[in-house]
Amino acid sequence: MARLAQTPGLTDVQQEILATVRDFVDKEIIPVATELEHRDEYPQQIVDGLKELGVFGLMIPEEYGGLGESLLTYTLCVEEIARGWMSVSGIINTHFIVAYMLKQHGTQEQKDHFLPRMAAGETRGAFSMSEPALGSDVSAITSKAVKDGDEYVLNGQKMWLTNGGTSTLVAVLVRSDEGHPEGTAPHKSMTTFLVEKEPGFGEVRPGLTIPGKIDKMGYKGVDTTELIMDGLRIPANRVLGGTTGRGFYQMMDGVEVGRVNVAARGCGVAQRAFELGVSYAQQRHTFGKPIAQHQAIQFKLAEMATKVEAAHAMMVNAARKKDSGERNDLEAGMAKYLASEYCKEVVEDAFRIHGGYGFSKEYEIERLYREAPMLLIGEGTAEIQKMIIGRRLLEEYRIQG
Repeated sequence: MARLAQTPGLTDVQQEILATVRDFVDKEIIPVATELEHRDEYPQQIVDGLKELGVFGLMIPEEYGGLGESLLTYTLCVEEIARGWMSVSGIINTHFIVAYMLKQHGTQEQKDHFLPRMAAGETRGAFSMSEPALGSDVSAITSKAVKDGDEYVLNGQKMWLTNGGTSTLVAVLVRSDEGHPEGTAPHKSMTTFLVEKEPGFGEVRPGLTIPGKIDKMGYKGVDTTELIMDGLRIPANRVLGGTTGRGFYQMMDGVEVGRVNVAARGCGVAQRAFELGVSYAQQRHTFGKPIAQHQAIQFKLAEMATKVEAAHAMMVNAARKKDSGERNDLEAGMAKYLASEYCKEVVEDAFRIHGGYGFSKEYEIERLYREAPMLLIGEGTAEIQKMIIGRRLLEEYRIQG
């Protein structure tokens, strides 16, 4: 089948990596995704296969055992994986953000300790910012770290932790007032801690509890949990970067590349929805001919394909901007906003093409219809993206004088 969303200018190595991942998705993910999703079953066999392919170390430098690939390569791989099953791309994404934060902000000791094991997929990463009463207001974090000798004692409750149960390393953002006098801006008194733990649920280390999975409308298979810290003691050498007060900036850097990743996931889900819609439209007959020959359906397919192309182009642009070393928060915000909105619309159109059968769990589009809404929220809602975009545009187009 001819494919939408081709990416010009890829190297032979990039094309080979993508072809390998695409083949894995077609053979190992798509045939089993819907069944696993309906059972809300963690895709261990799929994860093990991606581990063997080296996907967990795609962007980790070669000196630490990774492939040292670009953000563009990574996002294109995520696009393919999300096309198979979005939950699997979520498992990869949280791991990738923690590895990226370590690479960019970690001390040399932290990089040497964690990155080789993360590249091999032996250590699985997760990150935690949100709290039960927090929403998009990161400055309202109440979880706190207090210095006690050579350790910090962490207390508080975190929310919406992807990979909460299966991860063995969590980057946790908390408030740390040490060295920051009263009245300091909230974002300057936050610190990221690298918390190692055992996989599973319940008390996974003294002072740290991971309750059971949160039951969700979609995005199943991957475990989404709370994280409860009650007297959790963390050594000072597990402060990301070695200095307190930098956590907000470290997390925002990670979320910025995470937004490109969410855009890629939206592109992948939209591509799969288009594939399902255009295939069904050629098989389903009404009024003596395939519904694909009705002008109304052709218009719908044309709109869907155009949205897939547009979202892919913006996602590629945002990734290449970041790879060039330039600031890309504007491009990342635009890509995440457009791709998630278009994904929802393309999935809904494919659902409509399927008619009544789209409502049946026997058809794959039913799963996509429940998965797409998560992308409207993850890594910042549409409203947050618009705020970022608007502020950046005013910076770029500020009237002088």
